[in-house]
Amino acid sequence: MAKNKFINEFRSFIERGSAIDMAVGIIVGSVMTSMVNSLVKDVIMPPIGMVLGNIDFSQFFIVLSGGEPGVHYNTVAEAQAAGAATMNIGVFLNTVVSFFITMFAVFLLVRIMNKIRVNKSVPTRECPYCKSKINSLASKCPNCCSAVKPEKIKQEKNSDLEKSLKKLTKIAKNKASEIAKITKGSK
Repeated sequence: MAKNKFINEFRSFIERGSAIDMAVGIIVGSVMTSMVNSLVKDVIMPPIGMVLGNIDFSQFFIVLSGGEPGVHYNTVAEAQAAGAATMNIGVFLNTVVSFFITMFAVFLLVRIMNKIRVNKSVPTRECPYCKSKINSLASKCPNCCSAVKPEKIKQEKNSDLEKSLKKLTKIAKNKASEIAKITKGSK
């Protein structure tokens, strides 16, 4: 009995939209991370390194300790193979550049989504008792708990997008009824 309850709870958790959205977000995030890392490592940093004197930023490191004294190591792998502890500054620099590119991409995505989203603000008014701002439709002030009379809200004008959608819906309904008449007549 307890096992069935557990399974049912798990099923309802999985079936919720937020769990699916979270999974999609994680998958898209991992793909985007690998893409941005490749962009930084393979496309952006090589030209910057070339301009700065053929520097490979992924191989920019400082030997902290260990290794053979007086030996100059050309790569991080070479130094670490000799037992040296390294501070990999170039890898960190690539990560910082990746971070800023990722944040810029997320910023652009959020900015676009905010422009697409219809911004309907909630009409507010002042509570006659405590003078705080409350929703115009509220029947009780959330701040002072006083009973207030809800105000009627004027109907806002439809946006151009909403008007166009209504027109398209009307045209589609008319065409659907015409098609239904034609198909009934041909039978």
